[in-house]
Amino acid sequence: MAIDVKYLKETSEQAMNISEDVTDSVKDILGSVRADGDDAIREFTRRFDGVERETLQVSPEEIELAEEFLEAGERAAIDATIENVREFHEEQFKHVEGFEKEFCQGTHLGMRVVPIERAGVYIPGGEHPLVATPAMTIVPATVVGVDHIIACVPPQDNGTVTPAQLYAMDQAGVDEIYCIGGAQAIGAMAYGTESVPAVDIVTGPGNIFTTEAKRQVFGTVGIDFLAGPTEVLIITDETVDPTLVATDILAQAEHDKNSRPTLITTSGSHAEAVIAEINAQLPDLQTEEIARECWETNGEVAVVPDRETAVELANEYAMEHLQLMVENPRELVEDLHNYGSLFIGDHAPVVFGDKAVGTNHCLPTLGVARYSSGIWVGTYLKTPTHQELTAEAAANLADHTSKICEIEGTHAHQLSAKARRRDD
Repeated sequence: MAIDVKYLKETSEQAMNISEDVTDSVKDILGSVRADGDDAIREFTRRFDGVERETLQVSPEEIELAEEFLEAGERAAIDATIENVREFHEEQFKHVEGFEKEFCQGTHLGMRVVPIERAGVYIPGGEHPLVATPAMTIVPATVVGVDHIIACVPPQDNGTVTPAQLYAMDQAGVDEIYCIGGAQAIGAMAYGTESVPAVDIVTGPGNIFTTEAKRQVFGTVGIDFLAGPTEVLIITDETVDPTLVATDILAQAEHDKNSRPTLITTSGSHAEAVIAEINAQLPDLQTEEIARECWETNGEVAVVPDRETAVELANEYAMEHLQLMVENPRELVEDLHNYGSLFIGDHAPVVFGDKAVGTNHCLPTLGVARYSSGIWVGTYLKTPTHQELTAEAAANLADHTSKICEIEGTHAHQLSAKARRRDD
């Protein structure tokens, strides 16, 4: 059944469309890294970043200089974010438990919760190097007890790492940091080089090249998920200040021209007021160029007849960030199923989740929230199962197992099962 919705502003449906040129370029980069190791990394760093470094690994001296470079208030903000993220994920980890149970007499089945041994995280650079991302990717791995954590981060123009990111990675608990960006960083962590150890899982956000690289190395290593540009969906009614809604929409629009800011509201006049506020606020933004292009190209405004329809449409969108700016927002929560992270009420903007509150900001986009979530402690865990049977329990199971093997035609399996039967 079609959803009753009127669009005041609409954009085309987005998908993870990666061009053949990007796919081929990434394939060549990964092949070179796998074959030539550090030499390939240095060549790509010269070619793509325009810098040369004597060593790929960031030294303790560079980390110390980064800490000295930052003001006390900057260090305090980063430390507070790391502590909030650590506290949330420690609590999350408390609710992930293994078990063992005797399901029938003599048959003990169970599951253990075991950390992955080696993890690699990618920390994006670019025009706005993300300072909170080290907390989001490294801290959950430290909480569950990953043995070895490395990070790759692109160099600045001068060949060093952004001091704030370097300090954040160190404080979050990383073991080693490498000044490598792009698809070559993903390849280095997946395959290993003379300098960079191979890992078991690669996590963290990035641009289309790093995302495609993660897709291509999956299988050699695990990955968290494939993410596109950021998304925000705000559900509103006439009770909320349109100025505040516009501010929160633009906060996500400034991320990237391909970001997707969306408004669903039960009031047509409120929708028009929000649009007017967005247009009024844009000229005052330092990031106006990106935010304006994003809003004009990808912004969407939908008017629906009631809250139930708003919820139904939000579940269809399955967006990364879902913000409820309505009267009694808690009433909507139980019926909302598809989102990366939920922000309840006027006082819980997405920026808090992005930067400092403690929940994770590495979240699914492009509808992936229909079947998956973002980074959490479970990203760095395995849940292997085990079984232990007494001789009597094995004998009781042997005939049924043997029959299944007979049906399948797996004769050696059948003999293995029959070997546990009781003697007649």
